[in-house]
Amino acid sequence: MASWLGGLGSGLGQSLGQVGGSLSSLTGQISSFTKDILLEGAEEVGDAATELHVSNSKLREIESINAAQKLENERLKKVCSDLEEKHEAAELQIKQLSIEYRNQLQQKEVEISHLKARQNALQEQLQKVQTAAQSAQSGVGVLPPATTSASYVPVVRHSSGFEGDDMDFGDVIWSQQEINRLSNEVSRLESEVDHWKQIALSSKVQGTNDAEQSEICKLQNIVKELKRNLSQEIDEHQHELSVLQDAHRQKLVEITRRHREELSEYEERIEELENQLQQGLTDAVGGSKISEQKKNARSLEGGKIEELQVVKDQKDEIRKLNHSLSSAKEENKILLKERELAEVGKIQIMQEYENLKSDFSKLQSAVAEQDALLKEQEKKLQSKTSLPEDIVRLQQALLGTKMMIIFFNLIIFSKPSQVFTFKEGLEKELTSSQRKNENILSAYAEDQNSELSRLRQDLERKERELNESIAERETLIVELGELDKQNQEATQHVITLKEQLSKQHTETDSIINQLKFDLDFERKKLSELEMEKMETIKELDSQKEKLSQCSYALNDLHISKQQLQGNIKDLQEQLRKAQDCNFHHKKEIGELEQRLKEREEELSVSLSKLTEKSNQESDYTCQDLILKKKEVEIAKLQNDISENKQLNEDLKKSVSDLKIENGKLMAATEELKQELNNAISEKNKVHLEKDTVVEALKMEKRRLESELNQAEKRLLEQAHKYKQTIEELSKARSMDTSALQLEHERLVRCNQEKDFKIAELKRSIEQMEIDHQETKEMLTTSLGGQKQLTELIKEKEVFIEKFKNQALQVKQELEEYMKVSKKQDVLKQNLEEKDRSLAVMKEENNHLKEEIERLKDQQSRSMPVVEPKTLDIIIELESEVTQLKVIKNNLEEEIEVLRKTIEDQNQTTVQLQQSLQEQRREIDESKFQCEQMNVTHEKLSLEKDEEIKNLQKTIEQIRTQLHKERQIIQTDSSDIFQETKVQTLNGENGNEKHDLSKAEIERLVKGIKEREMEIKLLNEKNVSLSQRIDQLSKDEVGKLTRIIQEKDLEIKALNARVSSASSRQDVLCLQQQLQAYVLEREQVLAVLSEKTRENSQLKTEYRNIMDMVAAKEAALVRLQEENKRLSDRSENSSQDMSRETIQNLSRIIREKDIEIDALSQKCQTLLTVLQTSGAGSDNGSGGVNSNQFEELLQERDKLKQQVKKMEEWKQQVITTVQNMQHESAHLQEELHKLQAQISVESDSNSKLQVDYNGLIQTYEQNEKKLKSFSQELAQVQHSIGQLYNTKDLLLSKLDLVTPSVAMASTVSQLSGIQHGTPELLSDETKLLQNELEQLKKKLQEKDSTIRTLQENNQRLSDSVATASEIERKNQEGTESEMRQIKEKNDVLQKSLREKDILIKSKSDQLLSVSENLSNKENENELLKQAVTNLKERNLILEMDIRKLKEENEKIVARSREKETEFRALQETNMQFSMMLKEKEFESHSMKEKALAFEKLLKEKEQGKTGELNQLLNEVKSMQEKAVTFQQERDQVMVALKQKQMESSALQSEIQHLHEKEQRLNQELERLRNHLLEMEDSYTREALAAEDREVKLRKKVLILEEKLVSSSTAVENASHQASLQVESLQEQLNLVSKQRDETMLQLTISQDQVKQYALSLANLQMVLEQFQQEEKAMYSAELEKHKKQTEEWRKKAENLEEKVVSLQESLGEANAALDAASRLTEQLDIKEEEIEELKKEGEIRKEMLEDVQNKLMNLMNSTEGKVDKLLMRNLFVGHFHTPKNKRPEVLRLMGSILGIKREELDQLLSEDQRGVTRWVTGWLGGGAGSKSVPSTPLRPTHQNILNSSFSELFVKFLETESCPSLPPPKLSVHDMKLLGEFDFSLPSNSAVLVMGRRPDTNPFLAPRSAAVPLITPASGSGHLLMKPISDALPTFTPLPVSPDASAGAVLKDLLKQ
Repeated sequence: MASWLGGLGSGLGQSLGQVGGSLSSLTGQISSFTKDILLEGAEEVGDAATELHVSNSKLREIESINAAQKLENERLKKVCSDLEEKHEAAELQIKQLSIEYRNQLQQKEVEISHLKARQNALQEQLQKVQTAAQSAQSGVGVLPPATTSASYVPVVRHSSGFEGDDMDFGDVIWSQQEINRLSNEVSRLESEVDHWKQIALSSKVQGTNDAEQSEICKLQNIVKELKRNLSQEIDEHQHELSVLQDAHRQKLVEITRRHREELSEYEERIEELENQLQQGLTDAVGGSKISEQKKNARSLEGGKIEELQVVKDQKDEIRKLNHSLSSAKEENKILLKERELAEVGKIQIMQEYENLKSDFSKLQSAVAEQDALLKEQEKKLQSKTSLPEDIVRLQQALLGTKMMIIFFNLIIFSKPSQVFTFKEGLEKELTSSQRKNENILSAYAEDQNSELSRLRQDLERKERELNESIAERETLIVELGELDKQNQEATQHVITLKEQLSKQHTETDSIINQLKFDLDFERKKLSELEMEKMETIKELDSQKEKLSQCSYALNDLHISKQQLQGNIKDLQEQLRKAQDCNFHHKKEIGELEQRLKEREEELSVSLSKLTEKSNQESDYTCQDLILKKKEVEIAKLQNDISENKQLNEDLKKSVSDLKIENGKLMAATEELKQELNNAISEKNKVHLEKDTVVEALKMEKRRLESELNQAEKRLLEQAHKYKQTIEELSKARSMDTSALQLEHERLVRCNQEKDFKIAELKRSIEQMEIDHQETKEMLTTSLGGQKQLTELIKEKEVFIEKFKNQALQVKQELEEYMKVSKKQDVLKQNLEEKDRSLAVMKEENNHLKEEIERLKDQQSRSMPVVEPKTLDIIIELESEVTQLKVIKNNLEEEIEVLRKTIEDQNQTTVQLQQSLQEQRREIDESKFQCEQMNVTHEKLSLEKDEEIKNLQKTIEQIRTQLHKERQIIQTDSSDIFQETKVQTLNGENGNEKHDLSKAEIERLVKGIKEREMEIKLLNEKNVSLSQRIDQLSKDEVGKLTRIIQEKDLEIKALNARVSSASSRQDVLCLQQQLQAYVLEREQVLAVLSEKTRENSQLKTEYRNIMDMVAAKEAALVRLQEENKRLSDRSENSSQDMSRETIQNLSRIIREKDIEIDALSQKCQTLLTVLQTSGAGSDNGSGGVNSNQFEELLQERDKLKQQVKKMEEWKQQVITTVQNMQHESAHLQEELHKLQAQISVESDSNSKLQVDYNGLIQTYEQNEKKLKSFSQELAQVQHSIGQLYNTKDLLLSKLDLVTPSVAMASTVSQLSGIQHGTPELLSDETKLLQNELEQLKKKLQEKDSTIRTLQENNQRLSDSVATASEIERKNQEGTESEMRQIKEKNDVLQKSLREKDILIKSKSDQLLSVSENLSNKENENELLKQAVTNLKERNLILEMDIRKLKEENEKIVARSREKETEFRALQETNMQFSMMLKEKEFESHSMKEKALAFEKLLKEKEQGKTGELNQLLNEVKSMQEKAVTFQQERDQVMVALKQKQMESSALQSEIQHLHEKEQRLNQELERLRNHLLEMEDSYTREALAAEDREVKLRKKVLILEEKLVSSSTAVENASHQASLQVESLQEQLNLVSKQRDETMLQLTISQDQVKQYALSLANLQMVLEQFQQEEKAMYSAELEKHKKQTEEWRKKAENLEEKVVSLQESLGEANAALDAASRLTEQLDIKEEEIEELKKEGEIRKEMLEDVQNKLMNLMNSTEGKVDKLLMRNLFVGHFHTPKNKRPEVLRLMGSILGIKREELDQLLSEDQRGVTRWVTGWLGGGAGSKSVPSTPLRPTHQNILNSSFSELFVKFLETESCPSLPPPKLSVHDMKLLGEFDFSLPSNSAVLVMGRRPDTNPFLAPRSAAVPLITPASGSGHLLMKPISDALPTFTPLPVSPDASAGAVLKDLLKQ
């Protein structure tokens, strides 16, 4: 955001840069021009229009400030909201902590209650066992040893409730102690119980079953009572919990209320501050305006006030408009982007136009000002009143600085961080300008001439600038024309945009209304979502509470272990019972099969009997008997079937119970695993905390040691320095001369200040090193912690994989058992169906029997008639018999199948037992591992505690040592060695830093490479996201590059500073930068660690979700398969579907529903976590809905918009970077200037070094003398050290003597006990006291010698110091300063190099870390997308599951309907069968009647009436019998049904009784097994105890042996002692005479000792007080010194500033003085020149007069003559010249002789020889005048033979005339040229220019002695045409060297 704000705030430069290339060039010109104007002078606003422009620009500035402040306010609000969120988070954390603590307390109380209950139970058991044992032993006649029960019953204090949150952890500790005590008591009681049980077992002779049963009943009663107690205690604890929760809620309400009040106060404070800020800004702006108005014309004040009022009104309007604009922008941000862009463009164009206009007006005003200034300066030059001129110029300079301030406001607003620095710079400039003003006013009288010259230069410069400005103005006018055209085009474009915007506005209003409606709807949704979020948060809290409970459940592991063992034993017993039941069932099935076979045999017998009976006619009685037998058999069969059913049901129940127990076991194992993991994690946390504590203590120890060492060094150095200063001051006072005293004191003070500065620098360097070491240690510790964590994670992953594999195996086994159970269900169904079919068969059998009887009757009555019918019946019966056989075969097959199933069940039970055993083993292994882990953790904790204790001891020892060392410290330490050590240490530390940084970078690089491999794999999946992220990363890279550029600039600036003068401020700046870099690095590392954590979390969540999805898919597949099966079954066999299968299905569906609910809850929690972890997502999600998808889409759109914004910001940043580059160019120019200054300073430094070398030579001589003194001192110190060593040895001997005394006393005591000689003790003590006194005397003597030596040493050192200081005096101060400066320079350069290296390494690290960050963000976003995809997949799967559920429900409904139909059909079938039977019976009766009627008819036909009657009577009787038979049959049927009902009821009762018996048997067996196991355990424990006893006895034997050996050793020692005692007795006999004296001395010495002890105590008290006072003094002095140092620093800074200003003023003054001196010298030279010229003029006048006279004479006397000498010279010259150039000489001669050119040309064109001969002859005949003396040839002329005649002639003229140099111009430039020329000229010319001789004048030519001083009357005409003119008075040449003969002017002439 900061970069974006900076980009927006950088105003005009950016907007102009965006317009185009032409505008950028124009802005560059304008900026340079404005800078020049501002430097020259302030702007004078003449017109009101320009003032308006200025006010408008200021208004814009104020608006930009306002916008910036608004943005700052928004930022502060955001910060406030963040703080509120943090506060809420902290409150939540506090809540969680309080809940956890309360849970802990509850658990502890529960544990206490459990242990108490257990203790009570054990005590009761003990009492019972004791009574039993006593009764048993009383019968035997042996009394046992009475063991007292635990008399100690502790008082339990139950905390009824918390007193707020003020409860200390003391209660927790107390509860833990009580738990430990109770557990110990429990173990003791258990051991007692074991003992008494053993006694009871030994005393018991075979106890009866009745006694055991009574004991079991008692135990059961006890268990019930304990359960009741437990429930009561739980209720009480819950009540307490509710009370605590209420209290906590009240407290939370109070805290939230306070928080809200504080927040409101903070908001009010922020508003007040904002108001103050605005007021301050308005004041500042007003102040600047007032300052400008005062300096401008006073006549416009009234107008300005009116304009200010207008401006204020405009400001108010603008503020209102801004408020309205901001609200509109906030409402229409998303919809009105294009409109905003257009408005921004328009505003920028308008601003550019206005700025250009204002610039143009400024230029015009500047031109006018320059004209006015020129006129004023001309006037001032005329009047020569330069004092007011200077004042005006200074005022203009002040105005210029003010304008600079206003001009740079634009830049300042864009860069608020640079405001303060810039302001300070301006204030310094103002102060310096004021000082300069004062200096100039003071030095005005002296520097008038220099100011005149400056004014001339200014005039010239301003004329040039005017010309330039005019040219620029013309270019600007042209560019303004172009801009006007562009402005017109822009206005047209704006008009079109306005029209478009008005259309868009109407559209957007409607859209806004719709959006508002949508917003309200979404807000409602949001509120609902928030409610859901709150619910989820509550659920999370509850889950957290559960987690905490689980973590604290570790303490209850031991109890749970015992319970689990009991459960496992119960399960084993149940398994055994199940096996027994299975065996019983097998036997019963075998018996049933045998019975079935018997029944079948009986059936076959009955069938044979039936056939026999069909052949024979038997009575009805036997038939009745057979019927009864058959009924009995049927009843037996029914009973057998019912028993089989019961057995099957029992089997089912046992299998289901086994399954339930198996599930419980699995759950228990999982809980154990969780608890184990929790315990391991807690232990790891504890260890990490302990490690951190240890490391922190170590760090504190090191820090304390380093601080103490530093403090000691500082104190030593300060004390040494103070001593030196005091001595030097005292010596300075002793000096004679006052001037020397003052100088010496000044030097001493300077030295002291420099020493203090050096000490401060050293401290700062040491602090830096310490900080660096701390960072290194922190890094190493963090790396170690990370490694440990990674190892732990790997171990945990291995454990988790193992447990997963085990869980999968258990699941597979469960599935197998499920399949077996299904098969059993199917078999049960088949059995039931077979039972039904058997019942049907039996009924049919009865019917058949009845039919057989009827048939028999019919056969008996009418055999011959009904033969075919009987045959048919027999065939039917045979067919039925065959059917029955088939059914029998089927039943046998089914029985075989059942056998096989039972065998399979047995196998499965065996497998179950094996799996249970394996699980037990695993549980035991896990327990063992847990115990091992606990043991190791305890060991580690103990070791850490020991380390902590050791460290604390060492710290205390160090403190005591430091106190001692402070007392013994001597201040004779050399500073030179310390400084060298510090330097070497610095170098080493630097190298170490560099190496460490390299190693860290390598590690980071390796980690990054590994991460990049993972990221590449993820990037292949999500390409689109990676592209977006690349864009973001590019933006970040741009930012980083900008940061790097800024850092480079800073580095360059630092280098420049170092090269100029490496001062203390630079070092401080560097230190601050280094600290900032370290902080940045730490922040970046923290961010990296957070990102890695997020990454790992996301990865784990991703994996979890994938697992869940896979599980869901598997569940779906299973459901689909089950659906298919169900549908197949329903289609194929609708009747086979039974209730149990439906129940199984419903149960499976319920389980699946539960699983799906759990998965959905997990998904919800994961989503909440993801949304909280993600930065973009603010809304909480209760469940996965379509609303969330909509929110995600909205977030994506928002992200796209943010990306667009980021791109815009990027463009703005690029523009700012370009501007920065422009600024950097200017800075480089300034750098070049500074480098030039540095080169000048380096020259001065070189001069100083030359002086310094001379000083060093003198110093080295003095140092040699000092070395000899130091050697003597070293010898003295060595002797002192030896004395100290002897002292230490003596002290150690004393220490050795004191324990020997103690040993002697013990020996003497032993001997006294043995021999009874108490008198020996006193003698021995006397001897020892004598020795002690002698030693004390020796010590005193040694101390006295040491003191004398020390005094001698001090005297020697004083003498040496005096001798050395007399020799040194002035040399030491300067030398030490130079050395210190050199050392400082070296140290600073080293530190700078190290810091440069560090900065480079840090920048590299920053780059690598930024790359890591970007990579990590890529990974995070990829994972987020993966999560969203998984969410979508989850939703789809949930939809599928719902559909499948619906299908399942439909299928279940169908199956139920079909079942009801099936039942109805069965009922109807039964009814139909009954109806059929009745109809058959009726038909039989009708047939009989018909037969009877037939018989009657036949008899009638025969006419046998009597027989008919008889037959009728018989028929009637038969009918009556039949009716009676029918009635009897109905009664029998009814009775049968009743009996069946009764038998079913009895069977159910029998089943219940059987079940009860089985349960009781199971309980009995379980209790027996439990007792047996308990007995086994007790026997094992007894065996273990016996083993222990054996081991202890062995140990006792070993100890006895050791005792014997030690006793023998003691006897030997006593024997030796006795021998020694005898020898001592002899000695004592000799010393017995001295005993009395020693006794007296003892009493005296004891008194003295007492006195000494008192005095020692007093002295210690005094010492302690003195130490306290000293500490207070030291602290006070330290504070004073600190204050003084701070004051000195301030003074030094002020002085440095003053020095800088004074140097500047000095430089100016020197320049002025130089200019003045030059001017004065030039004036003097010119005055001398004038005088000399006057003299020359007079001489020349005289010479002219003489020459004119002579000329007149000569003209009269010799008109046609030629000078002989001249002709001779020409003639000789002709022959000396080369042949090529001889015609020139001849021409010259011809011109002198007056020969014309044409004639000469003709002569030359003819034969040259003739000419030359003629000329020579002619010249030889000529006569010359003897008036002029001959000029002899000089040897130098031989060198110039090759040169031309004209050159020789010119040289000749030069030597004769010797022209003077041109007069020098009176300007600074010319003077500078002269100065430069001085260095380039050779010695001769230097003499001419610089050397001013009093005798000779160089400007005057030498005059010939032969020329007479006579003035002629007149002289005119050409010089060469005259024979001898005054220009060539004589041909006597000046003696000039050949090197400097040719002048510059003549050379130019020759060249022309």
